[in-house]
Amino acid sequence: MESRIIIAGAGGQGILFLGKVLAQAGMIEGKQVTWFPSYGAEMRGGTANCTVIVSDEMIGSPVVLTPDILIAMNRISAERFQAQLKKRGLLLFDSSLVNNVPFRENICPVGVPATKIAGSLGNTRAANMVMLGALIAETALVKKSSFDRLFSLTHAAGGNAAAINRNLILEGMKYLENKKSCYC
Repeated sequence: MESRIIIAGAGGQGILFLGKVLAQAGMIEGKQVTWFPSYGAEMRGGTANCTVIVSDEMIGSPVVLTPDILIAMNRISAERFQAQLKKRGLLLFDSSLVNNVPFRENICPVGVPATKIAGSLGNTRAANMVMLGALIAETALVKKSSFDRLFSLTHAAGGNAAAINRNLILEGMKYLENKKSCYC
């Protein structure tokens, strides 16, 4: 099993952090992972993306040209990267921010109102963790228990953010579990 993922959005949306947390969860499970960040010179508001590969086998290259999964946190990213997504690939997008985008016929777009969900919990900037939860619910790429373990290590170091992130991941999972999406 190997999953190749592009995560894209604007600087300040936690794009790189989402990818890093996913890669760390894969490492906790003993999987082979790569995390390859890319961002513009701007900090907030510029473009940011990263690639993550999670595999049961050794990974030959961190370069992802045709991802199995695309997570698009803004409209520009959905438009820019969906052409690269493989046929029947999963496109998870923040439906709070991405609308009126024509999607290819041969992919599986799944909208998650991540910014709205995060905002209802008091932190719109944490929509990235909602999307991570949605990814896990839709694909079972890594186990929920891996995030519990990862964030318990962070929380032990004195970070309250770990508990907040864990709750946001659970909200993203809950949203898609209730929606009963159908990944192609």
